[in-house]
Amino acid sequence: MAWRDAKASSIRLLLFMASIILGIAAVVSIQLFSTNLRDNIQRQSKTLMGADYRIDTRQIPTERAKAIIDSLQPDASEINFVSMIAFPKNGGSKLVKVRGIEGGFPFYGMINTQPGTAAGIYQESGGALVDATLLLQFDIKPGDSIKIGEITLPIAGALKSIPGSSAFSSSVAPPVVIPLQYIEATKLIQFGSRREYLYYYKTSASLDLKVLEDTIDPLLDIENADLDTHISTSRRLGRRYENVGKFLNLAAFIALLLGCIGIASSVHIYIKEKLKAIAILKCMGASRLQSFLIFLIQISGIGIIGGIIGSLIGVGLQELFPFLLKDFLPFPVEITISFQPIFIGIFLGFFMSVLFALLPLLRTWYVSPLAVLRIDNQLSKEPKKVRFLVFTTILVFLFLFSLWLIKDTVYALIFVAATIVTFAILGGVALFVIKMIRKFFPKRWGFTKRQSLLNLFRPNNQTVVLIVAIGLGTFLISTLYFTKDILLSKTAIGQTSATSNIIVLDVQTEQRDAVAQNIEEKNLPVINNIPLVTMRMHSINGRLVNELRQDTTRQIRGWILQHEFRTTYRDTLIASEELIEGVWTSAQKSGDPVVISISDNLASDANVTVGDPITFNVQGVLMKTTVGSIRKVDWGQLQLNFSIVFPKGVLEQAPQFNVLTTNVSDAESSAKLQRDLVANFPNVTVIDLRQVYTLVEDILEKVSWIINFMAFFSILTGIIVLIGSVRTSKYQRIKESVLLRTLGAKNKQILEISAFEYLFLGFLGSFVGILLALISSACLAVFVFKESFVPSIIPFIVFLPGITLLVVSIGLSNIQTVLRSSPLEVLRREG
Repeated sequence: MAWRDAKASSIRLLLFMASIILGIAAVVSIQLFSTNLRDNIQRQSKTLMGADYRIDTRQIPTERAKAIIDSLQPDASEINFVSMIAFPKNGGSKLVKVRGIEGGFPFYGMINTQPGTAAGIYQESGGALVDATLLLQFDIKPGDSIKIGEITLPIAGALKSIPGSSAFSSSVAPPVVIPLQYIEATKLIQFGSRREYLYYYKTSASLDLKVLEDTIDPLLDIENADLDTHISTSRRLGRRYENVGKFLNLAAFIALLLGCIGIASSVHIYIKEKLKAIAILKCMGASRLQSFLIFLIQISGIGIIGGIIGSLIGVGLQELFPFLLKDFLPFPVEITISFQPIFIGIFLGFFMSVLFALLPLLRTWYVSPLAVLRIDNQLSKEPKKVRFLVFTTILVFLFLFSLWLIKDTVYALIFVAATIVTFAILGGVALFVIKMIRKFFPKRWGFTKRQSLLNLFRPNNQTVVLIVAIGLGTFLISTLYFTKDILLSKTAIGQTSATSNIIVLDVQTEQRDAVAQNIEEKNLPVINNIPLVTMRMHSINGRLVNELRQDTTRQIRGWILQHEFRTTYRDTLIASEELIEGVWTSAQKSGDPVVISISDNLASDANVTVGDPITFNVQGVLMKTTVGSIRKVDWGQLQLNFSIVFPKGVLEQAPQFNVLTTNVSDAESSAKLQRDLVANFPNVTVIDLRQVYTLVEDILEKVSWIINFMAFFSILTGIIVLIGSVRTSKYQRIKESVLLRTLGAKNKQILEISAFEYLFLGFLGSFVGILLALISSACLAVFVFKESFVPSIIPFIVFLPGITLLVVSIGLSNIQTVLRSSPLEVLRREG
């Protein structure tokens, strides 16, 4: 019976199935990609590091740290830093990451070069391996030379890849690999220079790396060093991409949720029309269970087939994600097909179809045989206890499923609560509108307009379902669009003459005036001349840092205890800062205690507040200070921000270096300035924020593409739901339209009635959806991104009319049968 009835209603059931396919496809494709990413990270963890474990420190190793490093007998070592290099052939210059390597690194994976022999001979030949893209950019070939600080080396080969590098990190500072023995000769490592010392180890498989890490790492932490195993590195790398996976999972879940709404709304109307037939079956002896199972089998079949089709589409789609995320991954992702996500997709198709269709399905259980004789349109109602139980089951499932996706109980509860609130608002608006139309019905309006408004609250109306479906789809796409604008605005760099877009780092005190003069000679302004003083914390609230490191019960974050702070001194706040606690001290008076200002995140991590004492070790000199104020710092702005700021009159005589900033109007001026600075001051580092901003924009474009891609899934599923919901109402509307034609209505009048009805539904649903998106985006801007919210007009001028016209088009397509045929012919066919 289920098969026979399904064949007779095949078109409608296909629409139900389409509602679930896209959501399943999104979930399966993302789950498969997440599984592949995790497996690739685990499989390539040694290749990613190039060794079994390593020790790293951002300062010259202390005697105790060096003793530990030497006792473990490193197989290779490295010193790396970021600096400017020059190509004597054409005068080009570029910010790069210089890696001085000694020994047989990497022990796993390989250094990929062109020619292939360059990786094996560069240390003996004294050559440099230079990023291949960089060589193309400056039209340089192996055999040419590269100037690094005070030395010039031949280029042994083009560097295509090396363990530990990703496309993104290479685009910011391309790698240049040289023999370690030449690092000192470059004379680029001076006071204040940022550098990293790395020691690589290859060990036997019998060594327990976790025991080694647990034993040695605490000892190294005290010496401001760190031990990393390939296992811990792969765990951190997995967490790095966790948030991306969480976002994609939630987007897919929203698409799946929309599909379930489509199932629920479509089955609601479908079963509604079958109640007479079910009553007849019961009169002929069919039991409650038999009539229930007929339609349960249908819906289960829809869910299983939809799950299989969606899973197959998802298998194909997951090939797309490695391409989209390749610049964020330090290795190519090998795609393999695992059956777990496919099984989950099929299970979800079945389970969610049945769960969300359960409420209308239960009406087949409670329909009375006497319904055959009744001529009213009253539905058989299931008991309130049953309805409550079904709704509770749906909410519990939503919570458990979202918890499985995002692994956070609070976020899962918030997500489910937000879903309920959104549905409640959309449903409430629909019911309120129905009530208002009934109460204030425009009786003097023309016939067609009155008839279209009557359709909004007559039996078998789709007002609530359509407004919820239209509103939710519009809400999702509009929220994503507004959020993208917020993210882009956070990285906006105003291109004005007062805004710095060139930063010159590591300027020594004796070079400061000469660098400033070099900038000014090119008719460029010196916007900032910022002094930097490096220091470490010696004690916090009277407790020594060395003592705190040993205290496992401390409430201070570990990075505070080993971090080398770069601080400055000035007498004013800057645009990216806001005083939130205490009093700002601009200058230090002689004899008064030193009062500093710290950022809010530092205050939280160090567990200090206004009035607490902190003692710093400034290049071997202890300095007692007191927290005088706490600042809120916008770290998202591409400019120099500081965790710790001293007043003027304290650090002027301390060992320091400077950062100068300027503004250039075009790429040619920037290139000329960088060439001159690198030639005259090889130790300085020049950061062109225009290039950094371009990279940030490129990343955001890719993230936006992914967001829009998943939004496309959600909205396409919403459109399928919309089509299914509107098309389902076709059968009721056809009968009404045929009766109107029988009574003498013209085609134009029937078109107007349908057009006005769907115009109203489409406009109201999309308008409410955009308003909700506006509210949610404003909350995101204020409470999450801490940004002012300037809404885009695009959703109002594109989404609002576009979705409205789509609804009207689908609605008008429903009655084409009526307009093309005679009333009697349509009545016979539909009957």
